[in-house]
Amino acid sequence: MRKKNCTGAKALIDTLTNAGIDTCFTNPGTSEMHFVAALDDSNMRAVLTLFEGVATGAADGYARIAERPAATMLHLGCGLGNGLANLHNARKAIVPIVNIVGDHATYHTQYDSQLQSDIETVARNVSKWVRTTQETYRIGSDAAEAIKVAQGTPSQISTLILPADVSWGEGGTAGTDFSQPIPEIASEAVVDNIADVLKKSGKKTALLLGRRVLLEDGLMAASKIAEKTGAKLLAEVFPTRLQRGAGLPNVERLAYLAEMASVQLNEFDHLILIDAKAPVSFFAYPRKKSYLVPDGCKLHSLIEPNQDALKSMEALVEAVGAKHSTPKLQKAKRPNLPSGKLNAEKIAQSVGALLPENAIISDEAQTSGLKLPSCTRGSPKHDLLTLTGGAIGQGLPVAIGAAVAGKNRPVLALIGDGSSMYTIQSLWTIVAEQLDVTTVIFNNGSYAVLNIELERVGAKKAGPKARAQLDISKPEIDFVSIAKGMGMPAERARTAEEFNAALDNAFQNPGPHLIDAIVPSEYEGFKLKALPYLLSSLDKIPNPIAKAIKKKMAP
Repeated sequence: MRKKNCTGAKALIDTLTNAGIDTCFTNPGTSEMHFVAALDDSNMRAVLTLFEGVATGAADGYARIAERPAATMLHLGCGLGNGLANLHNARKAIVPIVNIVGDHATYHTQYDSQLQSDIETVARNVSKWVRTTQETYRIGSDAAEAIKVAQGTPSQISTLILPADVSWGEGGTAGTDFSQPIPEIASEAVVDNIADVLKKSGKKTALLLGRRVLLEDGLMAASKIAEKTGAKLLAEVFPTRLQRGAGLPNVERLAYLAEMASVQLNEFDHLILIDAKAPVSFFAYPRKKSYLVPDGCKLHSLIEPNQDALKSMEALVEAVGAKHSTPKLQKAKRPNLPSGKLNAEKIAQSVGALLPENAIISDEAQTSGLKLPSCTRGSPKHDLLTLTGGAIGQGLPVAIGAAVAGKNRPVLALIGDGSSMYTIQSLWTIVAEQLDVTTVIFNNGSYAVLNIELERVGAKKAGPKARAQLDISKPEIDFVSIAKGMGMPAERARTAEEFNAALDNAFQNPGPHLIDAIVPSEYEGFKLKALPYLLSSLDKIPNPIAKAIKKKMAP
């Protein structure tokens, strides 16, 4: 049967849908109008965003839940550039995304018009695969190659650049070949060596779990190994997607602050990486270590990035004789609803008490979310999505993509006030698509995490100009008015009782909601000043005491 010729735009959309990519987050311009027009004759769901960083972050959130790519449609190099921060987060999350970026017509580029730029150079910052299609007949095959790279092992970001005349030209045919090689598992020698470490070394050992083994099957396998061998289970600092809650093994995440992570790690003689990297400090600090693997601790890695993580872990279960071991599961337990003046810990308690079954949490609460893990570990099963690349402004867009992929699953976005303003346009898309997303803004009028960093890096004493760069309280941001201005129901909470009622209402009435939670900063005044000294002392005091301090501050 002959393939049907069509416009390049039509061939592109058909190639995407042939591969099962049926969702595109868009922020189009003139060069993409033929793609936009072709949407009407397709099965592609197009979700309009008002800023490119929302589109790219939403594609990230979609891929985390759907476990397949979404597409983005972006306008020229400037549009791609606006989306780079959340593409950086997606690259660190190791999720598949296919970016479609329009370009000027091939014959128009010679004139260096106002929006002309080097799109390929911009794309290479975040993309494993980049190509500009120069002829219409190549669109189908180029798009199929982009999809195959994105959906490979490991997952990647692909960027396909389409000049306008290639899109509107005739002679396109849709791609249909998306075949993938079957990834190998870890070699028998590697598995046996790690099994010997776990069974025979007699030393303290930890498994550091990452990207693909933090879902239920991987957690169950890891817990079997831990129960058989006595190994400690740890998860990377900012997991792409962590399934947790009652009925699942509870895994302790490494702390963001390097001093606290060192407290968690310094007792171990062996650290086994399973789809995770060796832990390092987020930033360099004067007179502090960047590489957090303890001196004398031997590092082992079960898999290479292109290998099958879950099957390799299952082979390790067999090798240590844990196939019939019973994993240790978290019991159902919720905190009581809090009362009194609202603070971040009480919000975490309320979330733990009210979180519905099968929810998705997009967590960008920054310093305000420190107590969330301990308050939700016994809540009903849920997915946790975190800030994988550290570029703030991810939480709201990721919530959009997760809600689209999760269909009827409730999504809770926990967002710092400063980071929310990077992609506040997300609220409009949530309303336009009528997504079941409840947004909680931790409103403390500050870039609180940067106040901590200012103290930790040892900068000279901050004066009024320096402090003003971290203060967003003047003028005060009225998130209720912003949300209502985009058509979203919103209310402000200053007490725990007000917050409990607002959160319960949002969960009982699915759809868009925003709660502007007025809370004090977790670290301010003397507590903020004392923090660097406390952190610096952790490696000088007995480890049990250091662990107790860490647990108190970041359980």
